[in-house]
Amino acid sequence: MTDAIVVEGLVKRFGATTALDGVDLTVTEGSVLGLLGPNGAGKTTVVRILSTLLEPDGGHAQVAGLDVVRDAHAVRAAIGLTGQYAAVDEYLTGYENLEMVGRLYRLSKAEARSRAGELLERFDLTGAAKRPAKTYSGGMRRRLDIAASLINRPRVLFLDEPTTGLDPRSRLAMWEFIAELADGGTTILLTTQYLEEADRLADRMVVIDSGTVIARGTADELKAQVGGQRLEFTVADAAVLPGMVAELRYLAVDEPHVDVAGRRLSLPVSGGAEVLAEALSRLDGSVAQIVDVGLRRPDLDDVFLALTGRVAEEAVPDDEQPAEPVAAGGNR
Repeated sequence: MTDAIVVEGLVKRFGATTALDGVDLTVTEGSVLGLLGPNGAGKTTVVRILSTLLEPDGGHAQVAGLDVVRDAHAVRAAIGLTGQYAAVDEYLTGYENLEMVGRLYRLSKAEARSRAGELLERFDLTGAAKRPAKTYSGGMRRRLDIAASLINRPRVLFLDEPTTGLDPRSRLAMWEFIAELADGGTTILLTTQYLEEADRLADRMVVIDSGTVIARGTADELKAQVGGQRLEFTVADAAVLPGMVAELRYLAVDEPHVDVAGRRLSLPVSGGAEVLAEALSRLDGSVAQIVDVGLRRPDLDDVFLALTGRVAEEAVPDDEQPAEPVAAGGNR
């Protein structure tokens, strides 16, 4: 299959800070790539370079077969972009915002109006179509911004933290729509701090930290790198945790993790329900203190922590200051 995005040896510096240090990645046409990493890892810098808002200091990148530096104007005509912050004109109505973006993409007036109506309906904004965007809630502005990124039916779509600020219902609806876009052949590069989002939507994932790719693969492949299962206990009194560690350490295949503040104990183990049964048998004297117990597989939070030493954080901008959207013919 054809690669819609190809990145090789991408380097970007901001003064003495190296934001990207030789990033390589590819995204197959019609697939979704999840770009993951702690805040400040370089995710947004990658998106800004691929969407022609920044020029790289080294390496090269192609989007839809076009060089992002040499063919920047053609790249902008082929892509859609939703940044970390909603970029809408507060004094225009929702309908006028979408019509304006359509006209900037060189759509005819009739086509821009038709497309605006379609997207307002798709994003449940028809009732607010004639209201100024400054009267919209944060979630409504976000939906309008994402709708604007789709006005030209882009071949490649960049979604940088697309569901930040959305309520759970709107987030689920957005996930469904992103999946529909991918099923329809749109190539999507998605950055997110919601690991459940990446797990649900991305065909493959790339994890970057400090501007360098540190892991890549499917969700299952990344989880396999963490390995095993976790036996987890939550207790009523943290004072019993040291005794529990002493009793159960022999079951662990790696160092147990104790969270005193959360009153939790996590043991990496191998085996299934028999390990849980044996642990409860060994803890017979402490069972009264256990308020929750479970055996689970690693998830992407575990992967994040194992690979980067940090947990994912929500809605904190990474890299340099957020770039303003480009507003010129065929650009956004």
